[in-house]
Amino acid sequence: MLVFVLACTPVLGWPAAAHADVRKADTVYGETVDARGLAVAQSPNIDAERAIVVDADGTVYFERNADEAANIASVTKIMTAAVTLDAVDAGLVSLDTKVTVSADAAEVGESSAGLQEGDVMTLETALKALLVPSGNDGAIALAETVGAALQTSGQASGNSAVDAFVAQMNATAAKVGCTNTVYENPHGLDFDQYAGNLHSTAADQAKVVAYAMRNQTFRSIVGGGSTTITVTRSGAAADVFLETTDGFFDINDNAIGVKTGYTEKAGACFAGAVNKDGEELYAIVLDSSSESQRFFDADELCEWVFDHKQTYQLAHSDQSAQMNGASVPLVAQVAHADWIDRTIPATFADPAAAVEVFDLNGNVSQSVTFDNVTGDVHAGDKVGTVTFKQRNQVVATQDLVACKDVPAPSVFESIGIAFDRFMRGFSGADTVATSQLLNTTPLIVDKTSAV
Repeated sequence: MLVFVLACTPVLGWPAAAHADVRKADTVYGETVDARGLAVAQSPNIDAERAIVVDADGTVYFERNADEAANIASVTKIMTAAVTLDAVDAGLVSLDTKVTVSADAAEVGESSAGLQEGDVMTLETALKALLVPSGNDGAIALAETVGAALQTSGQASGNSAVDAFVAQMNATAAKVGCTNTVYENPHGLDFDQYAGNLHSTAADQAKVVAYAMRNQTFRSIVGGGSTTITVTRSGAAADVFLETTDGFFDINDNAIGVKTGYTEKAGACFAGAVNKDGEELYAIVLDSSSESQRFFDADELCEWVFDHKQTYQLAHSDQSAQMNGASVPLVAQVAHADWIDRTIPATFADPAAAVEVFDLNGNVSQSVTFDNVTGDVHAGDKVGTVTFKQRNQVVATQDLVACKDVPAPSVFESIGIAFDRFMRGFSGADTVATSQLLNTTPLIVDKTSAV
C-alpha cells in the first residue's frame, strides 16, 4: 500500500517577491546599516520582519529584529528533533526504538505526515515523519515515546510524557544559550487549544539550528528531501510518501536543510542552512511575506555573505629576499641587539598566508612586536610577531622569521662595539639599529559596490 502525503506546493518556478526591502536599522556585523553608511546595493534585500544569518562558529553577519520575540510555528520541530536525538545519545532510546502512533498523535491535524492511529515505526522513521513533511503527528508520537523515557530516567518530569518532553525542550534551549524562548508543545501550533506564551527569536533559533546540525542523523534527514517511509499498519507493511516542505533546495545549490514553519500568527518562517566549499551558514527568517519568499530571503542572506567574503593576502611588500634558495616577500628588517647597525631581513613564517575577511567590516590593520634578538641567528628563527586586526578583532597572526643566518659578533668585535656604544652615549647617537616593518595592508574594496 502506498500513501501519498502532499506537504506543500513545489517552489520551482515561483517568482521572487518584488517588495523586499533594506532598512537603516538592519545590523551588519554589529553595526546598523545607517551607522556604516552602506548603500542599498551593499545590504541584503529581504522581506522578513525578523532575520539573522550566522556561520557555524556563531559569527553574526546580519540581523533584523533578531532579538524580538515571535511565534515560530513548525521551526519548533528542530528542537523536537534535537531533544529526541539527545535522548538517543544518552542511551534512553535508540534510533530503532519502536514508536506507536496514538489517537492524540493521529488527530492533531494541520501539517501531517499522514500517520494513522496504531501505526508502528522506528524512532528514526518517526523523525523523518516529523522533519520532512513537517508532521505534527510525528511530533506528538515522538514526544510521547521520548517523553516517557525521560520520565522513567528522571531526566525530565511532567503531568504527561508530552509535558516532560516539552520541559526538556526548554531545558535544552537554555543549555544552548537561548535567552528568549519558550516551548509549549512539540509541533509549534499556536492557536485554539495551543494558544499561549510559546515564542522564540531569530537569534535564539540560530543557536538551536547550530546545535541540531552537529548531529549527523539530523543533517541526513533535513538534507535528504522527499522520501518514502515504511510503517507497520494493521499488521502489514505500508509505504508512506513524505513530500518535503523545504523549497530552499530548488533555489540554492548549496542548500542542506533545515525546517519550514507557517501559522497565521507566525507568518512564513524558515530556518535554512547552506554549505559552500566547507563554509556553513544558517539563515533564520521569521514572518516573511509568503511561503515562497521565505526561501528567497534565506537565499539572499546566504549569498550576500558569500559575496562579501574576500581572501586577503597577509604579505604585501614591494621588496623580496632569498631564503633557502627561494624568493620570499621581505616584510621587515629586525634589529640584532648585539650589533650597532645590523638588521635581520625577515619574512612571514608562511609567506603565502591569507585570511578570509568580510569586506563590509572595514580595512585590515597590523601591529608588530619585534623580539629582542641576540646571539647567532639562523634562517627560520623567530624574530617577531605581526598581528592583523579588522575593526579591533584579531583575524590573523604571523611570526616574523629570519630570511638568512646572521652571526653574533666575535669576542673582539664585541669589544669594539662596546667601546663604540660608550662613545655614542656622549653624542646621543643610536646604539642599535632600528627595526622596521615593511609590510603594508592594502585597503579592502567591497567587490559588490557600484563604481
